[in-house]
Amino acid sequence: MIELEGVPELIDPVMICAFEGWNDAGDAASSAVGHLDREWKGEVFAALDAEDYYDFQVNRPTVWLDGGVRKVTWPTTRLSVVRTGGAKPRDLVLVRGIEPSMRWRSYCNEILGFAHELGVEMVVVLGALLGDTPHTRPVPVSGVTSDADLARTMDLEETRYEGPTGIVGILQEACTHAGVPAVSLWAAVPHYVSQPPNPKATLALLNRLEDLIDLRMPLGELAEDARAWQLGVDQLAAEDSEVAEYVQSLEEARDTAELPEASGEAIAREFERYLRRRDGQPGPGQPGGHATEGGVADGRDGSYLRDTSSGRTRPRKPTAKDEPPGLRPGPGREAERDARGGPDDAEGDRDDKGDRGDRADKNDRADEADGDEKKDGEE
Repeated sequence: MIELEGVPELIDPVMICAFEGWNDAGDAASSAVGHLDREWKGEVFAALDAEDYYDFQVNRPTVWLDGGVRKVTWPTTRLSVVRTGGAKPRDLVLVRGIEPSMRWRSYCNEILGFAHELGVEMVVVLGALLGDTPHTRPVPVSGVTSDADLARTMDLEETRYEGPTGIVGILQEACTHAGVPAVSLWAAVPHYVSQPPNPKATLALLNRLEDLIDLRMPLGELAEDARAWQLGVDQLAAEDSEVAEYVQSLEEARDTAELPEASGEAIAREFERYLRRRDGQPGPGQPGGHATEGGVADGRDGSYLRDTSSGRTRPRKPTAKDEPPGLRPGPGREAERDARGGPDDAEGDRDDKGDRGDRADKNDRADEADGDEKKDGEE
């Protein structure tokens, strides 16, 4: 039985959890909980026994000096409580630690024991993963749950994931079996800039959490840090042409995926545009049929192939037919070739002009023959 002494009675408490390690790309999730703990001056009231859950050869303790006295900090999971106050007060229980090395079921049961004693109404677990998302666009944050009713009432996705999982997935399933409403919020971090920290992803998680539990979050300097981070990555990408081209390809894929494709009319327009590109027929405002827009909206033109080893999509590799040797395919190069009339379009134009010339010659010869016949008849 967990005894909580000195912890006041909480108001509509929600437990917010984040774990360093496999579920924490760019340290985005653990930084979000750490930010709330600092801004709201959380008070630690419990810590799990490190001996029970951690391999110290994997997560080593640290030694530090406190006024000349050597002390040891052990890797563990700590729980703190914050009183938010305001017009609609709602207290939070913050759980922050390192993903445990062993005994995950006992670990989750211990956390759920605290949740039960504190009267927690819902558990929200934050996570971050590496994805094919450009750093120049808003960070995608998905909310998932194993509870079908919760998915409907809170506009969340009911998880259908199958495969290896971390402590985030295990804790969510433990909550479901214990009858505790649980939600996971996942932020997608660009895989080409995965080094922590990532304040933009941290900010996105907090914004999504704010909407989910209807509680205003103290963001502090996170917005400014996120802008500075993006500017820094912009400068690094501009110094490498291959990275800049890859980022541009991710931007186009992201923008294409977010097009309003729900209506049949929109799908029909995109299909007609694809047919015009394929057949070289002129479209509205497109003399000679040269394409001025990207390919098919759903990406089925082969511009992206799936890397089965990593599960990520990547730009299509160039072939000798597509690009000169040594050039990496870029999303802007095809449009540039289309705009100036590339080799394929030029051949199409020459063939088209040749056909029109042949037809004109035949018509001229037919007219001359008609004229000769008329003269013979008059004579």
